[in-house]
Amino acid sequence: MKFGSIGTSWICEAYLSAAEKQGGMEYTAAYSRSKETGIVFAKKHGAEIVFTDLKEMAQSDLIEAVYIASPNRFHYEQSKLFLSHGKHVMCEKPMTTTKEEEAELISLAEQKGLVYTEAIMSIHTPAFQTLRQAIRQIGTIRTVDLVFCQLSSKYPAYLEGRNPNIFNPEMHAGCLMDIGVYNVYLAAALFGKPNKIISDAVFLPSGADASGVAVLKYDDMTVNLIYSKVGQNYAPSEIIGDRGTISIASVSQLTGIELTTKEKQSILAAHDISRDEIMGAEAAYFRDAIEKGPGAEYVFARDTSLLVREITDEIRRQNGFPF
Repeated sequence: MKFGSIGTSWICEAYLSAAEKQGGMEYTAAYSRSKETGIVFAKKHGAEIVFTDLKEMAQSDLIEAVYIASPNRFHYEQSKLFLSHGKHVMCEKPMTTTKEEEAELISLAEQKGLVYTEAIMSIHTPAFQTLRQAIRQIGTIRTVDLVFCQLSSKYPAYLEGRNPNIFNPEMHAGCLMDIGVYNVYLAAALFGKPNKIISDAVFLPSGADASGVAVLKYDDMTVNLIYSKVGQNYAPSEIIGDRGTISIASVSQLTGIELTTKEKQSILAAHDISRDEIMGAEAAYFRDAIEKGPGAEYVFARDTSLLVREITDEIRRQNGFPF
């Protein structure tokens, strides 16, 4: 599978590093608005072709697929462009801002027999299946606390008066769309659609949300989501049942997972799983969906992604997000 990339950020570099180790994926082309930046990036990762025109790239026979890692605001239009030109698309989360946009592009991909999917590392790792099985061992679950608070490396720049993309609502960015989405993803993937959502958000003067909370209410369970880009948490997330508790050190990478009961404590996923291994799982999933055809994992990922958009749409609506 020959593929190209859009974006030159660290996440794109991490994806390419992981994809390289999976086999069956040949990185052939990079897109950058700057030719010079694109040449440096492409050379570093072994691609020979650099595009500065997206339409030209989408029309090119040099790639069969594309990985999109541009700012959130451009995900919809760029995905639509490449799907319209017959290219498979894996787009970084969130792959669209709204559920309506995503449903439109899923329909377009299905009409053209293409794979269109979201780059979300957690649900494609072996640890996710381990977690799903472990949930059955802890009895009736009434309370779940999913926490992801990560102090952004861009926050000092914001405090200095600059306007990095991640704190710029014009880029459809902010805490919920950047890291809160991981909390939502895990809740949706494990427990499905909630009956009710109660949420709140704290906004920066830029208009971007700095942190937020949401309570997802199910028939006999509440799932509490806490997320922040202006503070760092060190305590794990927990899934609490009447026969045991599962703790999760990282809801985004599903590392450091432990099962504790009265009788014993078991480590289900290590703390030190490499990013190449974690992101490699999503890259391999993309490759396999293209080469073997969309299967059960693809359908699960598609349906979960649509539910995640539905939940984040409601959280944004309740809190008056500017986009």
